[in-house]
Order: sequence, then C-alpha cells, then structure tokens
Amino acid sequence: MAKPLLDMSAARVFFDGIFTSPRVAHPEGVAVHRDGSIWCGTETGDLLRLAADGGSVERMGGTDGFLLGIAFDSAGNCFACDLRHAAIFRWDAATARMEHFASSGIRVPNYPIVDEERGWLYVSDSVGEDNRSGIFRYDLKTGEGGLWCRQPMSFANGMAMAPDGNGLYVVESNAPCISHVPILGDGTAGARQIVVEGVHNVPDGVAFAPDGSLFISCYEPSRIYRWRKDRSLEVLIEDPAATTLAHPTNIAFKGDRLYTANLGRWHITEIDLAALSNSND
Repeated sequence: MAKPLLDMSAARVFFDGIFTSPRVAHPEGVAVHRDGSIWCGTETGDLLRLAADGGSVERMGGTDGFLLGIAFDSAGNCFACDLRHAAIFRWDAATARMEHFASSGIRVPNYPIVDEERGWLYVSDSVGEDNRSGIFRYDLKTGEGGLWCRQPMSFANGMAMAPDGNGLYVVESNAPCISHVPILGDGTAGARQIVVEGVHNVPDGVAFAPDGSLFISCYEPSRIYRWRKDRSLEVLIEDPAATTLAHPTNIAFKGDRLYTANLGRWHITEIDLAALSNSND
C-alpha cells in the first residue's frame, strides 16, 4: 500500500468527551451546523453540540436509543437515525425538541440525506426489505414515504449527495465498494452502478470535499481514503494504533478541516487538510 498523503500529525482530538457531562459515548454520526458548531450522536441516543472551538459540549435532545447518522436542513433542523427505535427523529430548531419523524418499514436506518430542492429525505437501510439493504425516501414535511431504491445492496451505510445534486453515492460496507444511484427526472431511483472498488476493509462514511473529491472513512482499519474520478483511490490518513482515529464512521467538512466520529472511543477528531493542497495538485 502506498504511503498515506497525510501523516498522523495532521489529526488531533478536537473534543475529548470520555469524562464530560454529557459524555460523548461512542459517537457514530457527525455534522457541521451553520454556526460552525460540530454536532454528533451517541450510543445512548444523545444529540450533542460541540462548540466551534471545541471548548464545550451541550445535550440538545435525545431518544433513549442509539443514534447513527445525522444531517441538517437549511433551517437548522437535525435529522437523526435511531437504531434502537428503527426510526428517524428530527430535532426541531424552533422548539428545541426531539420528535419522531418517520419509520414506515425501515429496519436499520443508518444515514440521512436532506434534499430540500425536491422535498425529500433519503435514508439508507442497513438491513431492508427481505433482509436486503436499500434506500428509503420520506417527505420532508410529513415524514410519509417508503422504500425508494429497491436494488439490493451489501449493507448500505453512509451516503453523500452528488455535487450536481442528481444522485446518491452510497457506501456498501460488506462489498466493499461505493455505488451511485441516480435520481431521475421523475424522482425515481435509476440503476445502481458501482463507482469505487478496493476500499479495504470496512468503509462506513462518505463526504464530498469542496473540490469535488470524495472522502471515504473506514471503520476497519482506522483509515480515510480520497477518491477522484480521474485518479486512483488514495489513502489520505491512517492510524495503526486506532487512538486518534478510532474506527471512524461518519465524516463532515468545515472549510479545510475534516471531522470524524469515532465509534471506538469518546471523541471527535479534527484533520487539518491544508497540507494536502500544498503537496498535491
């Protein structure tokens, strides 16, 4: 394997929540709020807000379940997938309350994508109908919906909206690969295509960088890849000790910083990508 593009000095513990109250208990989901704060969900169902400077933590709401992926809409409402309740919850920015939003047949809601232009919330299902993984779609206003992409997947996990807004990039953790599902003109799901292979061993999350490159986090080993259509798959950074990067799951960008949730520990990691632009064209 080629040497990673960044060494581990580019990564640091942004917020250590092992002994804080509330505790950052094995975070799975992470997202950046419009005010610059970093939000995450925990294995105890807490939705937490970390100050933009990493100086404090606040519990915003909870489900008494196990939160997986989270995502914001433009109004600051936060959608959160809950493993225990097999449902999606929404933290309402106006009322500051956590409320049940949707379920309708989904069994392992894993990661949400907000599509405000079309008025839908897409959610990966890591089990799905007949024990086959797929993608559900729910109305952003009513929460009504159901199975959208019926093509079987190998443990659909993290997702990212394509930069052009016309498709979803989906992690298939058990393949392992990244596939692309087009969103057709009539809103239906197009034919799934595998676009990235060789993502070893267990890819989990994906996010597009401002330059259009796709970053892929791996639960095992503790590694992050970068993929560009005109380049081969590259290892961005890896932590052989699984301490600073500790089984990273979901990832989120804020400028030239990448934030990772670490299911193996009690912290959020920040990776400085500035050196990447200085060392690569």
